[in-house]
Amino acid sequence: MAVTTRYWKPGEDYVTQIVKAIENRVEDEDFVTISEKAISTALGNIIDESAVQPSKFARFLAKYWMRFVWSYIVGPLCHLRKTTVLHLRSYPIQEGSAHKQLALERSGLLQALMQGSEGAIDGSNLPYSYVSLPLKNAHKVAQEIHKQIKSRLGKRVTVVIVDTDKTYSLKGFHFTPRPDPIKGIHSFGGALAYVAGRFFKLEKRATPLAIVGSRLTTEETIEIARVANRSRGSGAGRTVWNMAKAFKVPLTGVTWEMLDKVKHQPVVIIRLKRE
Repeated sequence: MAVTTRYWKPGEDYVTQIVKAIENRVEDEDFVTISEKAISTALGNIIDESAVQPSKFARFLAKYWMRFVWSYIVGPLCHLRKTTVLHLRSYPIQEGSAHKQLALERSGLLQALMQGSEGAIDGSNLPYSYVSLPLKNAHKVAQEIHKQIKSRLGKRVTVVIVDTDKTYSLKGFHFTPRPDPIKGIHSFGGALAYVAGRFFKLEKRATPLAIVGSRLTTEETIEIARVANRSRGSGAGRTVWNMAKAFKVPLTGVTWEMLDKVKHQPVVIIRLKRE
């Protein structure tokens, strides 16, 4: 059950919004899954990339690595969509250089070499030149949400924080290019992990970042994340290109007011079938 809320801006009391959204809907033993991006935005864990000064190397990555290496060589090897490859061939130099510089500073070279969501830094569903940063304390955030649901609603639930960045699986071995997944998912390699997972067409699902309230296997938790991600939708757009196209504006032309008008479903309730 994907639950619609208003768009969470920086400073939002997201815990109260979650409690209100699931009240009279949630039952004991349900899974309450929440989007990392929505929480990061509410916490103000965002950066305006228009203030970032790119280095010569960051400009090289934007102008040549993305436009040529990714779009003509690596992209096809990774079986990227044709529309994604076309976007990469016109990768924005100015905005892209700032984005690559931030990725280099925050996450390192292997993350900056990725074609998107470098180090889980993401600009979709954010206005202007803002990007969200990954949560560093996802488990603590999940604990607080779990505590407040139990206190205010009296419900025994499991809270899971989920990111759309993919986890790849091979015979019980799970890995992801993004940082800080749950225990049992190996985080390493940045672009190398991404290319390996895509090239070999490994099973890919959303990545769980924290789980509080149940003891599940890694596989079970990833499956919960998959269902949540499938149910949630993409808000204003799956990528910054989709978002700009939807609003018919340049890449950095989306405003807070535009995002207010979009249907947002940061919370998904998942209920297991009873025998």
